[in-house]
Amino acid sequence: MPQLLLFALTAVAGALSVFAFAPWRMFWLMPLLLAALAELAERRPASAFGTGYAWGLAAYTANFYWIYISLHHVAGLPSVFAAPLTLLLPAYLALYPGLAVWLSCRMAGRAWLRWLVAFPAAFTLGEWLRGWMLTGFPWGTAGYSQITESPLSGLAPVGGIYLVTWAVALSAGVIVVFARVRPRTRVVLLALMALVWGGGYHLRHRSWTQPVGEPVSVALAQGNVPQSLKWDPQAAQDTLALYYRQVATTRTELMILPETALPLFLEDLPSGYLTMLKGAAERNGTALAVGVPRRGSSENSYYNAVVALTQPGAPAYAKNHLVPFGEFVPLPELTGWLYQYMNMPLSGFSRGGAFQPPIEMAGQKIAFNVCYEDSFGEELIAPAREATLLANVSNLAWFGESAASSQHLQLSQARALETGRYMVRATNTGMTAIVRPDGEVEMVAAPDTRQVLVGTVQGRTGLTPYMIHGDTPILAAMGLLLLIAAVAGWRQRSQSPAYRIY
Repeated sequence: MPQLLLFALTAVAGALSVFAFAPWRMFWLMPLLLAALAELAERRPASAFGTGYAWGLAAYTANFYWIYISLHHVAGLPSVFAAPLTLLLPAYLALYPGLAVWLSCRMAGRAWLRWLVAFPAAFTLGEWLRGWMLTGFPWGTAGYSQITESPLSGLAPVGGIYLVTWAVALSAGVIVVFARVRPRTRVVLLALMALVWGGGYHLRHRSWTQPVGEPVSVALAQGNVPQSLKWDPQAAQDTLALYYRQVATTRTELMILPETALPLFLEDLPSGYLTMLKGAAERNGTALAVGVPRRGSSENSYYNAVVALTQPGAPAYAKNHLVPFGEFVPLPELTGWLYQYMNMPLSGFSRGGAFQPPIEMAGQKIAFNVCYEDSFGEELIAPAREATLLANVSNLAWFGESAASSQHLQLSQARALETGRYMVRATNTGMTAIVRPDGEVEMVAAPDTRQVLVGTVQGRTGLTPYMIHGDTPILAAMGLLLLIAAVAGWRQRSQSPAYRIY
């Protein structure tokens, strides 16, 4: 097969991966597309890295096209800068599948060893690494494509999203080697898939946590304030009035406003506004949490915070895992000049701290997280252990009417599954939702509308296996599998330089 055709077919397979994730959720597509990647690499192992890189570049460009919307349409960065910067992230992320495919072909000799042992392990470790290196960007991890429609989603409470990712990659490997092995071996492969997929299906019906306390009525505000107006001083009064009306007309035990719903520093809000907002909530018997930036103790520090306004002392959560280029400027001496072309206020937030305890409100212990913090499953484990409810506040107006908000909802569904707790989401433009402990969406507000989503949640207690062990067991297992593949491949090469491929 000509190399150019090989890379073209690989890129098509990668680009189609966008349909495996929300909002399309064709979960069955991801194993097929990874199988296509493996099959094409098998045909030209000398081009293994390029094949994996082409797949990743196309996949991540298709999945994260909305970066261009953020940079150009919302932040105002000229296209001449926005277009190449949009491709910069996929170009970096594609290194990981490229290295995974190269390592699989390099380490293991026989096809079954490459695609059933080495590739699932290497690909899973690559997905974990890209979610950790340079502060991490785990969106688009293959395991998220299985949340929650696939039977494999049942593996999430046991080993987290990376166990699900391994199962997807293993399924792809089975597809590749199935026609290359003897009939008796095919029976073994079918039994293996029945064990993995059937086990996942069985675990989907397993409840790992228990209800605690009484159900709580909750209201989640969706202000639908355009990003172009959000930080406009002329529009600030209208925004404050909007959220006051929503609070004053809502009667639930708990109410949460989105990320930076109040578009001024907490300390700079108009005199008496907080008193009015708090008074309206208390008259309705509502415990109120609001997203608002607040100043720190030092002159140049400020935080992306959630403040429990009606609680004694107004306890707060401050976002810790910040977005590069959006909430902090990496290497400002090299990249700072770009900001003169963009309308991106508050791009220098401070970190809130690695562990912040849950906030007690409305009889619940609520572990808050802000925006894409819910992309990082292991970081949520510590506060979730002490919490009865998870809450995410977000503002995805940066990405317009794109797939970003649906993809983000899928991340929250994974976190609910991993922790066995309700996840409530208050967002500016979508997807405001209530997610059950089994990961299913119980209620969701129509995106790009102004409304308050009202429902009921049940606090939960107890620990899932993933909350006890985190990512360590699956990562250790992946390392062991790679070691086994490397040793077996070395033995094959040492015994016969012309070892068989299959």
